[in-house]
Amino acid sequence: MKAAALILSAAFIVTVAAPAHAQLGGLGKIKKGVDTAAKAKNDVDEMHISDKEERQLGENVSERLRMRFGVVQDRELTKYVTLVGTVVAQQSSRPALDWKFIVLDTDGVNAYATPGGFVHITRGLLGLIKNEAELAGVLGHEITHIANKHTVHAIEKSKGMDLGVEYGTSKSGWTTEMLAKLGEKVFKDIFEGQWSQGDENDADHGGAIDAGKAGYDPHGLVTALEKLDARNASQTSHNGWFASHPETKDRISKVTKQISSEKLPGKALVAARYTQHVTFDAKPLSEVTAVDAGASGLASGEKKKNDDGKNDKKAGGTSSVSGGKQQASAQQTSSAGARGVGNDTYAKGGSNPALVAVRVTPEEITAFKKGIA
Repeated sequence: MKAAALILSAAFIVTVAAPAHAQLGGLGKIKKGVDTAAKAKNDVDEMHISDKEERQLGENVSERLRMRFGVVQDRELTKYVTLVGTVVAQQSSRPALDWKFIVLDTDGVNAYATPGGFVHITRGLLGLIKNEAELAGVLGHEITHIANKHTVHAIEKSKGMDLGVEYGTSKSGWTTEMLAKLGEKVFKDIFEGQWSQGDENDADHGGAIDAGKAGYDPHGLVTALEKLDARNASQTSHNGWFASHPETKDRISKVTKQISSEKLPGKALVAARYTQHVTFDAKPLSEVTAVDAGASGLASGEKKKNDDGKNDKKAGGTSSVSGGKQQASAQQTSSAGARGVGNDTYAKGGSNPALVAVRVTPEEITAFKKGIA
């Protein structure tokens, strides 16, 4: 009421102090400003993506990732990752979401989050980390991207245009065709790692909190980052999970300070149980078989490699989900860390994209939590 009174008072002062034609002009400008604000609100309302549409979009993008990399057909391993992920997801802002945890069949070290609750981690990344606290930190990062709707908000903010999809004037919601087109573009952006720095920092922050609240040492995210930093030490270009801007060392510093300043709980590493289920190691980066960018299921316009194997800086790529254009060879960020170029990014995948269906009961989750100590 006070704000409204101030506006009315200001309008009255303008009215008595100005001639009639100026009064009308001033009121016209005020009305124009109100109309513009109302239109902007309507545009945002019309662009809203419902939970059902978010799930459809996530299923579409997840299918593309599974077609690209294949899925490890190991029910026991999938159930183990699902148990860790579920325990962490229960601490997030969307615990009731139908979370799905998928192990991609590739030696590349990576992880991907797609809208609606689909979290993907590669066999290579599982082999690189060595305890549940590290896995909880990694999954917590991806869970936060989904829980905080980073993809959805980016699409709504851009009104779909930056994604090459026009929403149109219909208020009936996103059509199946529209969501399919969005899925194609979102897949490319997630694969290439074109996301905002703010979203990445937010995912780091939330991932450490959720892992700690689940009982895991939140430093697990830090040690996972340190292993990735060491893996990419010889790389001159961005590669793999978290090889992004801001640089990995900066992210390590931020998370470390956060754990201290916020006094995050959790002390468990749970290394023994992890090594019982994950019995393999990650391949050295030099031994990871990579495929050409064109074989990665991406349409034209993304980075390609020259005959000498180096990244072609002239080819491809703008940052579309985050709304700002970038050179494909420039610093890139994503829901799973900037992925730039390199063997981890374009790693060869398996041939079976079928989901491994697992179910965890409340009793199993309760029993599993007892081992977080």
